[in-house]
Amino acid sequence: MEKNKLAVVALGGNSITRSNEAGNIEQQEKSTYETCRNLTALLKNNFNIVITHGNGPQVGNILLRNEAGYDQYKIPKMPLDICVADSQGGIGYMIERQLINVLKENRIRKNVITLITQVLVNIHDPAFKQPTKPIGPYYIKEEADLLSKANNWVFKEDPKKKGWRRIVPSPKPIDIMNKRIIKKLAKAGVIVIAAGGGGIPVFIDHKELKGAEAVIDKDLAASLLATKIGADTLIFLTDVPKVYLNYNKPDQKALDELTVLDAEKYFNSGEFPLGSMGPKIQAAIEFIKKGGKETLITDAHRLLDPAAGTRIVDCAA
Repeated sequence: MEKNKLAVVALGGNSITRSNEAGNIEQQEKSTYETCRNLTALLKNNFNIVITHGNGPQVGNILLRNEAGYDQYKIPKMPLDICVADSQGGIGYMIERQLINVLKENRIRKNVITLITQVLVNIHDPAFKQPTKPIGPYYIKEEADLLSKANNWVFKEDPKKKGWRRIVPSPKPIDIMNKRIIKKLAKAGVIVIAAGGGGIPVFIDHKELKGAEAVIDKDLAASLLATKIGADTLIFLTDVPKVYLNYNKPDQKALDELTVLDAEKYFNSGEFPLGSMGPKIQAAIEFIKKGGKETLITDAHRLLDPAAGTRIVDCAA
C-alpha cells in the first residue's frame, strides 16, 4: 500500500474572512466550512495534512477589544503573544469544528486536533529594533501620537488608507515548539491545526521561555513548520488561482511552474512585493531549499486541478 504523503496547508485570510464581508461569526464559519470542503480533495488523494492559518483580521479585533476594555473598564491590556494565542484558539476551534462536520458528511474517519503552538524567535533579531509589521486599526495622526506616547508604540502612515497603523517587530521564526508531536500525529493520520497566525512568538532568556511583543510572518512560519515535520508539499491557499508576473497590469502573465532559481530571480528583482505575493514566494524558496519537494500556490476551489495553481520546484520537469 502506498504511504500517505504529508502536506502542510496554509489557509490565507480570505479562506476565513472574505474581503467584501464584515467578518461576523456567521460569515467566518460559512467561509471556513467551504474551505474545509475543498480540503477533502487532499484526504481522498492519500494526503495526511497539517493546517495552519492567518489571523490578521481576528487579532486586529482582539487589539480593539484590548483598547476598548481598558478605556471603559480599566481591564488590563494583554501583550501581543497573548493576543496571538487568543486568535489561535478561536480560529483553530472554528476550523476544527467545521472540518469535523465536513468529514462526517463525506464519511471520512479522521481525528482532528488544534494545538496552541509556540514558535521560537531570537530576541536579538534585528527586526526587534526595526518594526515593520502593521497590526490593528487605522488611526488619525492625533490619535496615533497619543497612543504612541501612552504605550511607547511605533506608528506608520499608510497613504492609501489615509491613516496611521501601529507597526510591530516581525522576527524570523527559528523553531516550532512541539514539532515532534505534530509530526507524529500527522503521520498517524490525525489532522493537526497548528502554528496559526505565524505561531505565538517566544524566546529564551537565561533558560526561561518568555513571550515576545511581536508578530511572526505566517507564510515563513508555515514553511518552517513544513520543513520541521518533513512534509512533502507546502500549499498556500490564497485568493488568486496562480502567481503572476506583472500582476494587475495589461501584460500580466500567469505562471504554471517556477524553479527555485527563477523564483529567486523574480523575487530579488522586486517582481513579488512583500505586501503581496512576496512572503509566499520567499517561504516557498526556503521550503524547497531545505528538502521539500514542491510548493503549490492556488485558491481552494482549484486545489487538485493539475492545470491550476503555480508549482514551485527544485528543477523543471
